[in-house]
Formats: sequence, structure tokens, C-alpha cells
Amino acid sequence: MSVQSTREQTADEQVKQALNRVAFGARPGDAERVRAMGVDTWIEMQLSPQKIDDRAADQFVAKFPVLAMSPAELLKDYPEPNQLIREKRQELARNGETVMRDSSGGKLSGLDMTAADSMKFKKAGRLSRQMLIELQTAKVARAVIGDRQLEEVMVDFWENHFTVFAGKGPERYYLGQYERDAIRPHALGKFRDLLGAVAKSPAMLYYLDNWESSVEADRPAFVVRANRGGGGNARGRNAMMRNARLEAAGRDTTKKPRPRGLNENYGRELMELHTLGVDGGYTQADVVSAARAFTGWTVEKPREDGSFVFRPALHDAGEKVFLGHTLKANRGIEDGEQVLDIVATAPATAHFIATKLVRRFVSDSTPPELVDRVATTFTRTDGDIRECLRTIFTSSEFFSRAAYKAKVKSPFELVVSALRVVGAKADSTPRTAQMIAKLGEPLYGHLAPNGYPERGDAWINTGAILARINFGLVVAAGKVPGASLAEWTDGAQLQALTHGAQVDGVIHSILGGEASPDTRKVLESGVNPMASDSASAATKLNGFENMVGLALGAPEFQRR
Repeated sequence: MSVQSTREQTADEQVKQALNRVAFGARPGDAERVRAMGVDTWIEMQLSPQKIDDRAADQFVAKFPVLAMSPAELLKDYPEPNQLIREKRQELARNGETVMRDSSGGKLSGLDMTAADSMKFKKAGRLSRQMLIELQTAKVARAVIGDRQLEEVMVDFWENHFTVFAGKGPERYYLGQYERDAIRPHALGKFRDLLGAVAKSPAMLYYLDNWESSVEADRPAFVVRANRGGGGNARGRNAMMRNARLEAAGRDTTKKPRPRGLNENYGRELMELHTLGVDGGYTQADVVSAARAFTGWTVEKPREDGSFVFRPALHDAGEKVFLGHTLKANRGIEDGEQVLDIVATAPATAHFIATKLVRRFVSDSTPPELVDRVATTFTRTDGDIRECLRTIFTSSEFFSRAAYKAKVKSPFELVVSALRVVGAKADSTPRTAQMIAKLGEPLYGHLAPNGYPERGDAWINTGAILARINFGLVVAAGKVPGASLAEWTDGAQLQALTHGAQVDGVIHSILGGEASPDTRKVLESGVNPMASDSASAATKLNGFENMVGLALGAPEFQRR
């Protein structure tokens, strides 16, 4: 680790910096433990999460079986409501009825659902929602009570970098597997392994539509043997492609499908958002070549199975030129693998990932010298994420005066840090996740592939500040399951003090001993400066609760 004398922050500031960046904030007693252990030793421990006993978090999330279930199991036990509608339409069609789905979703034109059908549909909707709630609840709980804090920070970082949207079709059925098999195992590993796991994940394949991308009709497909698909002629090949598409989608192979073809979504986002960056030097021709390389990377029956499969009959086996590299003809899955190799080792990717990591852990205004050093580490270590983080955490920039309290917390970070600072237990209800959504960051709910904002100015405006103060007051009022000032380690002691001593104690326990004169004045008066009728609002809490709530909403607590 770096020499302490090169750091601009005091020893106490370094402890707070580490807990606010490497972790989601301090729990009661954390600052003292890190100080006693040594900040460098604690950071090094967090870089090796497998050595940290995280039994409490593991036992809590084990209450949610959806986290361990495969997409196929989830689709069986938590049926997708729209799939039930499709099955009902197929049943009616077999009986000679011409049916269209009503806009209400609860009726089929020409024939109402039976009472049993309606009950089945409503139950499916409830189970589907419950599945997503459990995923969100487990994510929040790990961040609040988990001891492997850096791992949780990086899981959140990569889930946002490789974002998917739970509201698209059966996407939510893939989310547990996505985190369990693609993101979490590689969050501190090699970037190429992470990139490959994401590329083959049903969550990403479905979200960016690569699951239905296939060779264009005028291009050569993967070589098909004469005894498959009715022969090696064009008619046999087209028939095989048609059946492969239908089988992948879980549809009837006897019906004519709607036209398919090349989909560029994943090829484009792979370069623009996942690796090279928007200015990474690629062209539209490279987007097309990448998309062609990933044809055939699909999902086995998305609404029944939901596992990755490579289908040669859908693959464009023609020669391709990608970022100056020639991908030879007559290959299969190797085309996509080579594209991943190329982008994972590109200098632009090293710089792009380094910039995002420095922005997350140091400052929105990324120090260019540090970005260059992290990019060099990325290249030298073959994309070792752990070593890139070690370069950041041992840098003078990480412990610089400019980096201290330079980051604004996202809604997720704010809520988790507030619950951690008052020693909250894990919330087994959807309440905490709903609060995060209300503050503007619904978990797994970002529609676009660019993820939630990484810069603080996107999260802060007048309305957001008021909402954050109100959230602090809700926590102090005991309206968040698991959070109780009566059970807070410092709470009982502080409530027994005089008013002035309470102010000092709250500033010490919640704000790390740092408060501006304006913040101190607000805590002393108990008046919410953002409320239109602050006096009335304050009467809903006792004086100490109100003080704690205002501290959680203070500008000092909004930054990390």
C-alpha cells in the first residue's frame, strides 16, 4: 500500500473516505475497527472478499428461494402472466375462435376468461411481482448488513454498467441467474471473464434482442450437413433456420414465423457502453460485423427454459472484418468469442473502464493521471479488476483533499448508508426498495442500456433534496422496517443528553463529526429548511427523532 505521508487527508478522514467509497458507509463501531486495524489493512481485506465471513447476509438472503432458482424453475413456479394469455389464445384458436387480447389484459375478445382463468392470471401476476420484490429486497439487504462491502459495491457497479431492464418481457426471470452466475463471480476478477459471462447471459441476450438475431437471407449460414434440415441446398438450409428460430422462441415449428434477420443492438452497446466507449474508434461497419459475429447466440425457449444456447443454423458464417481484424469464414461460436477477445484487450477499453472506476471511487472530475495509471494496470494485468482497484486505493488521488466528500450519493447509496449508520437490521419487506424507487432509482428498473447516472449533478435538484430530507425523517420515525432509534447503539445514550449535547452527538455519530454552521443551526432549531410548513412537520416526531432525520437529510450526509 502507499505511504501514509503522501496523503492529504488526515488519519480520521482516510477512515471515513474508505468506509464511504470502498463500502456503503459505516455501521456503528466500523470507524473504530478500521482505525484500530489500519485503513490499508482493511481495504486489502475487502479486496479479498472470499476471506471474509459473511454468514449473516448469506443466511438472510437464503430466505428468498428465487435467488437460487434457474430461469426454467422460475418460469414453472412463477408463471409469466402474458404467457398465460398466449396459451389461452392458442387454446381458443384450436377451438376455432378468432381472438384478440383486450387492452385491459383480463378479457379475450370474443370470449371472456372463466373464473378459473381469471384467478390463474391474477395469481401469476402476483407471483411474478413477488419474484422481483425478492430480488430487490435481497440486493438491499446484502448492501445494508453484508460484511463483504467492496464486493457488494462492485456487484452494484457492474450491474449498472451491464444494465438490463426487469420490465421487458420475461427479463425478470433471468435476473437472479444474471447476478449469481455472470456478475457476482467475476466482480473482482478478470474483465474478459466478466464480459464473456454477460455476453452469454440470457438476461443480456434477451434485453438487447440478440437472442433473435440471425444471418440475413443473402449471407452464408454455418455449414449444414446434408443429412440435417433436408439437405445442404438453400431450401433445406432455410427450413432448418426457420425451425431453429421457432425452437429458440418456444413456438410451433409448423407455422410460418415473422421475418427475422440481423439485430445490431448488442453489437453496438458492446462497444459503446460495455467496452470501447462512444469515442472508442469503431464504425458502423464494425457494429454490423460484431452483430454478425453474435448471430446464433440465443436463448433456449425464453418463456420455458431460459438458458444460453448457440444455434449454428442462425449464425452468419461469412468472413468479417472487425476493428481491423479478419474473422475467417466457416466458423461458429468462435466469431463472437474473438470479438470479445478483441474489445477486452483494446487500449480504448482499458481507458474507458479505468475512467468509470475512477469516477465511481474518486471523483466525477476524473484525474487524468490516475485514469492513465489504472488503464496501464488494466492492460498489464490482462484486465484484472482487483488490481485496477488496488491502483486506485493506493493512489494519492484517492486520499486527496479534492476527493474527500466529492461524490453525491445515488438514491441506492443514500438509503443503504442511512440504514447502516443507524445500525438497521435487514428489511425482509419491499418497503426499503420502494423508498429507493421513490427517490428515483428503482432497482433493475432503468429502461435504457446506459445505466443510472454516475455523476452527482444528475441526482440533485430542489425536489430531490426535499425528498431526501423527508426520507431521513421517515427513517428517524421508525417507519423503515429494521431501523429503530431505540435499538440504535448510540440512540439511547444520546437521548439521555441535554439538547446541545445531543446536537454534538448526532453530528459525531451520523455526520462523522463534520457539520457546517448552517447544518448545526438546522439541527439545533429542528426546523426543516425545505418544508413549506416545517413547524407542523416537526411535530410528527419528537425532538431527538427530528434531529436525527434532519441529519440524515443534511448536505454532509448526501455526499460520500
